[in-house]
Amino acid sequence: MLRNGADAFGWVTIVLHWTIAVLIAGLLVLGYIMTRPDIDPVLQFNLFQWHKSFGFTALALSAIRIVWWLAGKHPAPVAGLSALEKQASSAVHILLACLTLAVPVTGWALASASTLDIPSFFFDLVVIPHLPLEKSAVAEASWATAHAIFAYSLGALAILHAGAAFHHHFIRHDAVLVRMLRGSRRDG
Repeated sequence: MLRNGADAFGWVTIVLHWTIAVLIAGLLVLGYIMTRPDIDPVLQFNLFQWHKSFGFTALALSAIRIVWWLAGKHPAPVAGLSALEKQASSAVHILLACLTLAVPVTGWALASASTLDIPSFFFDLVVIPHLPLEKSAVAEASWATAHAIFAYSLGALAILHAGAAFHHHFIRHDAVLVRMLRGSRRDG
């Protein structure tokens, strides 16, 4: 089924979830590699452009994912969760959604405020215009700090999220992880 059901996630939600997860993991690794001090400048420039391209992709998919979530039906929580677990799950999902927007937006702001004024080439197809922000070393440093804090927070929260899914799968033996892997077995 394409849409979420009462007890399972649909394929649209599942594909968006895992695509965004892979993009985030790749962007975190790429962000670390491209900022190494000993990297070749030409390679570094190319890695920054790839990072920005995948970041814009993550931003677009995250926006689509949030709209899809807001407009659609939500599966009921898995049976056996306490009220506290349901609240924690909801809070983590909201934070993840917010951070999947905040990280690329602050990255875009960082590129926009940079005094280097380097264009953002989206996969060498089009130039993404800069946000209308002041270009200064102070603004660039502020956006760099915000981008880093949000990115590390997103990474930590994603690890917590994955750990909770594994806990549910291997320790509690419930359907939390399974329904994000295969959805429902019903057609629809």
